[in-house]
Amino acid sequence: MPGAATAAVDAVVFDYGGVLTGPVRESIAAWLKADGIEPASFSRTLKAWLSRDAEQGTPVHRLETGELTVEQFDTLLAAELTTVDGRPVDPVGVLDRLFAGMRPDPAMFELAGELRGLGIRVALLSNSWGNTYPRALIDGLLEPVVISGEVGLRKPLAPIYRLTLDLLGLPAGRVLFVDDAEPNVLGARAVGMRGLLHTDAATTRAALAALVPGLRPRP
Repeated sequence: MPGAATAAVDAVVFDYGGVLTGPVRESIAAWLKADGIEPASFSRTLKAWLSRDAEQGTPVHRLETGELTVEQFDTLLAAELTTVDGRPVDPVGVLDRLFAGMRPDPAMFELAGELRGLGIRVALLSNSWGNTYPRALIDGLLEPVVISGEVGLRKPLAPIYRLTLDLLGLPAGRVLFVDDAEPNVLGARAVGMRGLLHTDAATTRAALAALVPGLRPRP
């Protein structure tokens, strides 16, 4: 929600999928089409496992905290999906295929680099679905790197935000969290962090330019 914060910040914490990458929905749409999966079956399953009303401990929650392996999750997800021609969904490599079209967004990595050059701390806080992160890009730029499956915590629950703040060593009010999922933004705000809902690189850059002296509103 651009413009939600008006005072300067000392650190910006980015989500990964859908923020530092292109939209995840585009990769999902390509996977659904390629595998011939009924979109409604995926939407129904995602809502049951990931909506705000979902009880704790769904397969998505356990995947994000590392309690389920990718292979175990693939099997559970495939069993919930239906195809347009009635074939069973191949459970091997489901998540690999789901994320196959997701690529780093050069404009967002450029933005993170500019922020760092202006003296702003930049960090990563990501819920992992077994993703392979481009560590060569991330590790030299973002610090700390907090990935849910590595720390056994997940957004939007408070402990993972507090861990990130502890690693930054900064008060919550001086840290802005950027995510493309509103529940995760609200979770950050609940612990006192600033929250910005990401829609695209240009909008996020413009919002940050209002907070960071020297940052250009356009590249």
